[in-house]
Amino acid sequence: EVQLQASGGGLVQAGGSLRLSCAASGFSFDDDAIGWFRQAPGKERERVSCMGNRGRGIDYSESVKGRFTASSDKAKNTVYLEMNSLKPEDTAVYYCAVRQYTSTCMNEMDYWGVGTLVTVSS
Repeated sequence: EVQLQASGGGLVQAGGSLRLSCAASGFSFDDDAIGWFRQAPGKERERVSCMGNRGRGIDYSESVKGRFTASSDKAKNTVYLEMNSLKPEDTAVYYCAVRQYTSTCMNEMDYWGVGTLVTVSS
């Protein structure tokens, strides 16, 4: 069973940076896709980035492209989300999630971690 734990959220001023971490167990970089999602109060969940399996690359939503960077440390089974030039509209609970045996992320993922709150003040 896959278990995920996101961390690194906090309060930051607009224009600042944060790095989120997602520690994953039971997850395979070769077999599974792992994504970052966020949900702001009163809004639908949004996919922020998706890291495909077998090194297929990373995609980003238009709202974060050029500001956010996802990466991984396979030795630690951890993925990261480096968030720069943060805006108040980036305020949300951020989640990491896994979809097994696939190269793509969908809104319906197989496993979700506990989210971490990011608050960007103006």
